[in-house]
Amino acid sequence: MSSAAQVTDSTFKSEVLDSEVPVLVDFWAPWCGPCRMVAPVVDEISAQYEGQLKVVKVNTDENPNVASQYGIRSIPTLMIFKGGQKVDMVVGAVPKTTLANTLEKYL
Repeated sequence: MSSAAQVTDSTFKSEVLDSEVPVLVDFWAPWCGPCRMVAPVVDEISAQYEGQLKVVKVNTDENPNVASQYGIRSIPTLMIFKGGQKVDMVVGAVPKTTLANTLEKYL
């Protein structure tokens, strides 16, 4: 099973904004309970859409610049980027179907 790559303030542009395929970014932190709940869902999505979608994680504690740049106020926040632009977002621990339905619009 492929798990999401960690992205930092310094690699965000190359990994997310410059990506050829849509990117799901999971903004999380180690102390966040709901983030741990949504993590397996994010990993399942990563496996399900392999090749069509890139899935990455941003630890908001370690990478405050990206988090503040996109106005992340509560985590987990799952943000979808396409062509270098933020196109959608889902806040909170959501069921896999909700996340998949949101993603399908951009694939």
